[in-house]
This record gives sequence, structure tokens and C-alpha cells, in this order.
Amino acid sequence: MPPGAPGRECEVVVVGGGPVGLFLGALLAQQGVDVAVLERRTGPSAHSRAIGLHPPGLAALRRLELDEEIVAQGVRVERGVGRSRGHQLGELAFDRVRPDFPFVLSLPQHRTEAVLRRRLEELAPGALRRGWDVHDVQDAGGRVDVVAARPPAPGPDPTAGPGEHAVWRARVLVAADGARSVVRARSGIGTDAKPYPDTFLMGDFADTTGDGNTAAIYLEPGGVVESFPLPGRMRRWVAHTGSVPVAPRAEDLASIVGDRTGEVLEPGSHTMTSAFTVRRQLALRLVTGRQVLIGDAAHEFSPIGGQGITLGWLDALALAPLLEDLVAEDPRCPLPVIPSFQDFQRTRLRSARRAARVAELNMAMGRPVSAVAGRARGVAVRGALRTPLRHPLAWAFTMAWA
Repeated sequence: MPPGAPGRECEVVVVGGGPVGLFLGALLAQQGVDVAVLERRTGPSAHSRAIGLHPPGLAALRRLELDEEIVAQGVRVERGVGRSRGHQLGELAFDRVRPDFPFVLSLPQHRTEAVLRRRLEELAPGALRRGWDVHDVQDAGGRVDVVAARPPAPGPDPTAGPGEHAVWRARVLVAADGARSVVRARSGIGTDAKPYPDTFLMGDFADTTGDGNTAAIYLEPGGVVESFPLPGRMRRWVAHTGSVPVAPRAEDLASIVGDRTGEVLEPGSHTMTSAFTVRRQLALRLVTGRQVLIGDAAHEFSPIGGQGITLGWLDALALAPLLEDLVAEDPRCPLPVIPSFQDFQRTRLRSARRAARVAELNMAMGRPVSAVAGRARGVAVRGALRTPLRHPLAWAFTMAWA
């Protein structure tokens, strides 16, 4: 612990100010829990990143009275169509899955985070602490100490000083600090990790498809192409690029999409392009000492299917009442011996494993195949989408299982 570092007391420290950490912080603040949310970034990201909010996630937002505001900002994806070689294989309609949210909402992550930040500030002014980088975690029996540092403000002033150090002392630490979680590493929690050879290009372009509120999946021999509407008459495109990473250039993505689907993208209209690889990483346990993992710190899998945010919010929704009870009753024992935390770990790990299986199936369906295998795949998908099997597929796609 840095000598002379000031101590700061609160009931719960949340490390990570992304959508999951902000959501949990707001849930706790709403119930009067003294919470601090430590975020390494000094300002909000403008990257659109994750865009899919599934019906269970929208229902979770209702707890903060944010569901209507979020829905008003996004695009309701009411159906998905499957296509291959210029033909439509069939479609999935989402209106029968959940009457209160008969759609998947498409909204860039930075806009979702902005709504959550505002709600947290309304409920607990100053609870979000930006620019704090967690260096160490020290479990001290009935409490946990979080050692963090904040660098000096950027600028040319050589007298700005070395920045700040502080120690947050809390009854519980919740790690929502992402797939490369510092808290998970410091806590010694191992992971079941598996890299995949799949690589993808992703970008947001002006929508020239005329498909409105429809998502499209093109099952092509060269690899899958996925397309989702975005607010502002934009559309996200994701293309499988094999096992060799491709530089994130808008022109390359437009060329791949054009060659496989016939859709014409305007490279000059793009607002974001990125390349990514895929892995599965599941924490072996979620609870240790006085610490809990949620969100990507607990489970990472392919972003194809967009399950990450919704699963993280459901983690937070299950955890929040346990933390409220813990603060009220103030037991000093390690969390893993408390039955409610045992149940939390068991059920959330089960959900994460199920989400990982769904993600793996999505990837397997979209890998490059021979022309003969591509035709067989198209026949199988057409048969599924034109029979009652389309209803359980819609159930799975909208994360109704969660």
C-alpha cells in the first residue's frame, strides 16, 4: 500500500465503469447503498462497440426506470432474415417471444452508457470516479482494500506532480473491469480459456439496404456476413475473414460484403471499422473472499450474437439484492460460505456456459465452407426457418433462455 495514501470508506466498490458496472452502481444507489464506481478511462468512449440489447436486458433496465428512454433512442429489430447466394432462406419474427419487448434493440454502447451514467449521477452524485487505475486488491477478512492511482492531468506543466494514490475500503469489491480484469488476476481466480481461429471485420456504414428494422445473416461459402440496423440510418456489418487477421479498412470490408452479398457499401460513409479475433474465457469461480466477478470479468465469448451486455446486466440484477442484504446484516465471514452467494455463483456460471455454447454454435454456422457444404447448410437452414423450428430459434436469438 503506498505510504501516505488517503483512505476512502464506502460499502461497495465497483471496479469498472462500463455498462455493467454503471448498471450495478445505479441499482445499489437506488437502494441507498454507499457505492463507488472506479473507472480507468478519463472520459467516455465514442466507439459504438456492442449494440445488441435483448429483451431480458431491457426488462432489467426497467428496474432503473430507463427502459422507455433506451428503447426510444434505439432501433427495434423486429425480425431477422437468413440469406444465401442471393436467395432468402426464411425469417425469424420476435413478436411471439416476449410481449413487453417483441424485438431486440440496436443502440451503440456509448449511448447506453451515457444514459446509465446520468442515472447513477442522479441517484448518487459523485459515485463514478474517473481516471482511477486499480493496482492492487487486499482482502482483509470483513472488508477489502482497493489500491488505486490517478495520473496527473495531461499537459505541458512539468510541476503537475506525480498524481494521486488512494485506498478504498469497502465491505465488498465487485469486479466489472472487463475481460482483462485486473481484479480477477490479483484475486488469483483462474479461467477456462479457449482461443478460436476465427477473425472478423466490423464496421458501421450508411444504410443503403432498405431493410428497415430487419437484421440479416448471409450464410455464404466464403464466410458469414451479418447486418444490423443502427440509429441515424446507419447499419453495422460484420464479416468472417477466415483465420488470418485483416487490417480494419472500410474499403476492405465493403469489398468483402459486396463480393459475398451483392450489397454496395459506401466506404466514405463509415463511422467505425475494427478487426477482432475470438476466444472463450470463463472464470472458474465468481466469488472469493469479499470479492465478486460479473460481466466480461466473469465470462467472455464471441461477440457474434451480442449476448455480453445483457448477460452482464443479469449478473448485476442477481447480485444487487445480495449486496443490499450483506450491507444491512454486516456478516464478517468470507462470501463463499454464504448460501445466497453460493447460489449466485452456481446459477450465473450455468448461464455463462449456456451463452458460450450459443456463441460457439453461431461461429460454427458462419465459418467458410466448400460450395457443396454451403448448399447443404442452406437447405438445412431453409428447412428450419420455414417450419415451427423457427420459434425456438427466435427464442434462442433473443436470449429468452436467460
